[in-house]
Amino acid sequence: MREAMVTASENNIKRVRTARFSALSLAACVIAAIILIPIMAVIYMAFYPTENIWPHLISTTLPRYLLNSLVLMLATGLLAGVMGVSAAWLVAMKEFPGRKLLEWGLLLPLATPTYIGAYALVDFWEYAGPFQTMLRDVMGYSLASDYWFPETRSRGAAIIVFSFSLYPYVYLLARSAFREQSSSALETARALGCGPWACFWKVGLPLARPAIVVGIAIVMMETLNDFGAVEFFAVQTLTTGIFTVWLEASNSGGAAQIATVMLSLILILLMLERMGRKQSRFHQLSKHTRPPVREILSKRTAFGASTLCTLMIGIGFVMPFAIMLSHALTDFSLWTDADLWTAAFTTIWVGGIAAAVTVSGGVILIYAVRMSNVKWLRFLLPVTAIGYAAPGAIIGLGILIPMAAFDNMIANWIEAATGIDIGLLITGTATAVILAYCVRFFAIAFGAVDGALGRITPSMSMASRSLGQTAGGTLKRVHYPMMRGSLLTAGLLIFVDSTKELPATLLLRPFGFDTLATHIYGFASLEDIKGAAPGSIVVILVSLIAVAVVSKTSQNRLDKE
Repeated sequence: MREAMVTASENNIKRVRTARFSALSLAACVIAAIILIPIMAVIYMAFYPTENIWPHLISTTLPRYLLNSLVLMLATGLLAGVMGVSAAWLVAMKEFPGRKLLEWGLLLPLATPTYIGAYALVDFWEYAGPFQTMLRDVMGYSLASDYWFPETRSRGAAIIVFSFSLYPYVYLLARSAFREQSSSALETARALGCGPWACFWKVGLPLARPAIVVGIAIVMMETLNDFGAVEFFAVQTLTTGIFTVWLEASNSGGAAQIATVMLSLILILLMLERMGRKQSRFHQLSKHTRPPVREILSKRTAFGASTLCTLMIGIGFVMPFAIMLSHALTDFSLWTDADLWTAAFTTIWVGGIAAAVTVSGGVILIYAVRMSNVKWLRFLLPVTAIGYAAPGAIIGLGILIPMAAFDNMIANWIEAATGIDIGLLITGTATAVILAYCVRFFAIAFGAVDGALGRITPSMSMASRSLGQTAGGTLKRVHYPMMRGSLLTAGLLIFVDSTKELPATLLLRPFGFDTLATHIYGFASLEDIKGAAPGSIVVILVSLIAVAVVSKTSQNRLDKE
């Protein structure tokens, strides 16, 4: 009798689960479709354009766009990789004065968007800037032809700005990889006669190579995504090509064709990153490993290590922040500009909505896939993360065209039924911008939710369901309290990234709609760096919150290990 009751109870739970999971599965499919539609729309427009300009692009501007993009990506990836790995090895394996402070400070350049770094560099180093003006006064020069100075608006200058702004991606991953290595491997290498350089080159670097490859791939994708800095440096890339062909030539098909070239580069990077990880697998042979013991450097070497790390922080964060702060403090009337605070308020509510919607969508999607017995749903998880790899210009293009078509279809239906022309309801509103942020940063929510749910033992879900809780009740009463911290962190990171996002916002914003990023860009495009300074300071200060969260999270993980 008791066995029959247990069997009946299990069957009831199974039936409830099946019904609930069907609804969750449908919701997961809808969320995945929303994430993927912009990418698929761009591909469709590229292969079926209203006006095929492939021959014209290939024979004129596309080679230049592609060459500049490749040079920027490769050079930035190489330089940022060298800086990030060097700094990570020093703070993880060596002991020198100021190491603890520098270990945190090396993340600060993440708080400075590349376009703000570009504005600051050009403002300070250009011909009319403070440095060259002082140089002419001291040396007695009167004309630019009297002396040689590197060109500030050039591809080389862009590479420097990108490298010093983006190296923390490599540094953060490499530092964790070096810290996770067992001291036994390094001690064995030293016992076999390897010096400090040989230990790094033959042991430390190969073990950390998968993490380094991931960091460099992120740097290269962020470089390809940039618009504000390359446009200010007058470097024509694939991203600037999308803006030129779409907005100036009014050819969405041509812009989509350039976007497919960008997507191809992103896919190649992702495949190379995956291949690098698969071909570089290393395992610890012992269950109990000791972390590496930091080597105390000599005074001369320690001074060099401290100087190198300080220089990276100074160029990547202190200098652009100080330049913008000096402009912002020279005229306090800049802070009373109503447009500045309107843009700040817009940034807060748009970024807040985007963060809440994105995290909620991530919870629903991953929870549905984990709880569902439908195997093909699991293929949705990796493809929904492609939005973070896709540049903002591509997402903006992929959202606006389908949204405008959908809006026109709804308007036509209503007009046919009622005779009233309501116009466009969604296109030209903040909805498009919020949707772009959700698609662009969904991978952040995906990673946070997937990691948080993975740490919850399945037995807790089973116990909750056996006590009569539904799938939704289990999520609300069991899972959510346990992963609330991870969700808040993900929401904060999405909010901060939304604050800095420029290409997608420029393409999708309604008339008169400004976030802090577009507010800054508007002044900088008019060569008014002083007017852009207050907004830049606000963006940097907000971004520092994300840097603090990332630093705290990574430090907690290292402490546990």
